[in-house]
Amino acid sequence: MSSAYLLCLTEGILLFSPEGTPFCFKAQKGKVRLHWFIQALALLAAATGMGFMVASKNVSERPHLATWHSLLGVGTLAANVLQAACGICLLFPKLLKLSPPRLKLYHATCGLVVYLLAIVTVVSAMFSDWFQAAVKGVMWYAFPLLPMFPALVVMNQITNAYLLRKKITT
Repeated sequence: MSSAYLLCLTEGILLFSPEGTPFCFKAQKGKVRLHWFIQALALLAAATGMGFMVASKNVSERPHLATWHSLLGVGTLAANVLQAACGICLLFPKLLKLSPPRLKLYHATCGLVVYLLAIVTVVSAMFSDWFQAAVKGVMWYAFPLLPMFPALVVMNQITNAYLLRKKITT
């Protein structure tokens, strides 16, 4: 579920990349609708994963929310739900009396924070006893680096699209 969550989050964000995406919608409206769908799939994957973890903890009678990874996971899921609610606010900018470009900036910035929280949560899982017992050697060092590359691409895309550039005058 972690892989599905991260892949859906990444693809949902990279839909708006000017370099292109496997989903070649030209219209912004099509990209936005696909963004909603893919982000909803990401939330579904996260909620399903959390449901399985709660069920597993109940069956094995182990304590809930006992590790940093579990606390980060709950925080990330809550932040993701709030981010989805804020995304819905983009449909009704006049009710909030904010300009759509400003709302898009807030949504993109908060989305980047949620994405980075998701990366930190997944990487923290790689320091669990189970993961360290399952993956050994060079592969253990490779796995924490894998989520970092898409994170750099996403951070670059969002900062290039939304950060203001000052003109340099001489």
